[in-house]
Amino acid sequence: MELSSHNGVAEFLLNLNIISFSIILTLIFMSILSWYLIITKSLQLGFTYWRSKKILKLFWQSSSLEPLITRLSKKKQKEPFSNVALQGINAAIFYEKRAEKQLDTLCTHSEFLTRNMRRAFNEGRAQLDSDLTILATIGSTSPFIGLLGTVIGIYDALISISAKGSASLDTVAAPVGEALIMTAIGLAVAIPAILAYNTLIRGNRHFLNKLEGFTHDLHTCLNTGARMDMKNRVYMKHRIQPVNIQTEKASKEITP
Repeated sequence: MELSSHNGVAEFLLNLNIISFSIILTLIFMSILSWYLIITKSLQLGFTYWRSKKILKLFWQSSSLEPLITRLSKKKQKEPFSNVALQGINAAIFYEKRAEKQLDTLCTHSEFLTRNMRRAFNEGRAQLDSDLTILATIGSTSPFIGLLGTVIGIYDALISISAKGSASLDTVAAPVGEALIMTAIGLAVAIPAILAYNTLIRGNRHFLNKLEGFTHDLHTCLNTGARMDMKNRVYMKHRIQPVNIQTEKASKEITP
């Protein structure tokens, strides 16, 4: 059984013309490249999520920014959360030093932080989205490359019919089989690439939403000197003043 299958593949490859063989090689190369990108980008996204949790833990659970600064100063940080924190804190330090000498020429502290942290955020987004266009290109073009092989296979079948003067099964089986295999290979390359592209885009979008939230929280901390979780209802409860609410209700009842 295995010997016959190997002979079938070998016979299929030997019957290919130069154009069909080039198409097969192109599809194989695209498949290898797409799987390489799928694996590497998936690992990159996973490690980025893992490292970002450490940065968030240092930011929210430490009493000050010193543990975060210590971690950032130890080694070069490449992942987006560390890059945003590094550029934001450096921008705050730089502004404090230069503001004493250039009060009239510098922008506001908040604007200066916003510019630098927005640049770091854009760098993180570009890092995550890199090479995804290649994956999208493979997913969108490989079916058409397979279709080109199908057209060539059908053309060879017509040539065989014209040369032998009959449309028997022996005449058209090899070219038509080649055409069907080309279509199948094109789809086999495209489907994983498209599914992986959509999954990675969704994962990147979710991660960038977290990164944007962390950027706003760090910006608030560097501006006000305090970390505030805006989803915490404690702030709202502390601001409620029953006396004012009752006074307001009483004034509405008195008003004719």
